[in-house]
Amino acid sequence: MADLGDEHVHVGREGWLFLTAGSNNVVGQFSRSGFMRRRVRGWKRLVVERVRRCETLGARYLHVVVPEKLSVYDHRLAPGLRVAVRLSPALRLRRSLFWHRTARRACLDLVTAFRAARDERDLYHRTDSHWSFEGCDLAHRLICAAVGAEPGDLSVEPDQWMERAGDLGDKFDPPVTESWPIRTLPMRAERVHASPIVQVREQAGRAETLHVGAHVIFRNRAEGVDPRRVVLFGDSYSHFAPILLTAHLTQSFAEVHFLWSSSLDWGYLERVRPDIVIGQMAERFMFRVPDDRFDLEAYAKERFGAELAQAGLAAEP
Repeated sequence: MADLGDEHVHVGREGWLFLTAGSNNVVGQFSRSGFMRRRVRGWKRLVVERVRRCETLGARYLHVVVPEKLSVYDHRLAPGLRVAVRLSPALRLRRSLFWHRTARRACLDLVTAFRAARDERDLYHRTDSHWSFEGCDLAHRLICAAVGAEPGDLSVEPDQWMERAGDLGDKFDPPVTESWPIRTLPMRAERVHASPIVQVREQAGRAETLHVGAHVIFRNRAEGVDPRRVVLFGDSYSHFAPILLTAHLTQSFAEVHFLWSSSLDWGYLERVRPDIVIGQMAERFMFRVPDDRFDLEAYAKERFGAELAQAGLAAEP
């Protein structure tokens, strides 16, 4: 076995690696600490408010917390590390919404669904903190079921297999690798907008550096597609690469907007007037509660203005 390259990674059974610490204190979130109680209360208030404000816009809000691997594959942990899954921040948030029926329905329970399916297929890459194609596909189907949509058929066999290290395996010396299935989705949707920073970094071969502020729009004109417009606020689990959540949703809905942000941009939503708003968040990021004061245009101008000026482009149009 390679030497541990980072003390924040736990080596579990059968090659499973788990993020346990870092800036989000991952294992520490599975506790009854006063800090986590306050965080759960903060998320509860935020979800209730998002549901209310989306209703005023004529939209339905879905809150999608992507479970930590610790919440799903705790039976793959090696002796010496245990987590109390009942204290999963995502599960605690749903329990806190018991008396807020509409908000509770808006908060999807992926932890329970993933645990039920965890032994049928790997829902996460063993050497990575992110979900696999199968995990993303399961979440996509649960989202569609929640809003009464028919999920697009994404039963695609791998084109090839590649030996590579995920973001956790890469912390070892030498890196710990696994065999990754590489798929090409039959994209029915057309990307009709990419923000200037997306264009610049893609053209420079630096798409992997995109983060908060990335913005794309897809349209799917295929016959029989659900006609509703979806705006998705998310993180790397929703990346618009053709294997993650944005791409999955474009197979099912006529229009999908992706904004990389944990906060909602209410001005954007008022202009776009979507039918469905999705707030996607990795469970470990529940360590912080966003303030929903995100302004895409202002952020792009401040964060990327100089870079775009060098490329002869303005910020978010």
